Amino acid sequence: MQHSNQVYPIERILSALSYMTAGGVGFVWLIIAAIFKKRVTPFLMYHILQSIFISIAYYLLTILCQMVYVILYRIPLINALPYFINMPLSFAFGLSVLQIITTAVILYLAITSFMGYYSYFPWVSDIIDQNTGRR
Repeated sequence: MQHSNQVYPIERILSALSYMTAGGVGFVWLIIAAIFKKRVTPFLMYHILQSIFISIAYYLLTILCQMVYVILYRIPLINALPYFINMPLSFAFGLSVLQIITTAVILYLAITSFMGYYSYFPWVSDIIDQNTGRR
């Protein structure tokens, strides 16, 4: 995780909000920057693209898991497995294991970007680095 040298507070806020809104704030910021012909800094572009990429990947993963769950529900003795994975836990404010993991990842990415770091998420950050020319 690298710390960026010159990151303005508004960039930190926008990058954190981009993770917390599944890339929505970042996408709107890119449109606004294109309309006013403003340059987006590499730090902000990295986090906006990473948040959008992670959101799309998460959406596709949930569709895939839903198809697997439909198949697992039809198999005797294994049909309880999807229930236990998505079961609300009383000690975790009613969140399931998957929701806890998802929330932890989003908070990690939002907090590190708010602190001015290039947050690292395996495989995704490598792809974003290659496409933004940061490496």
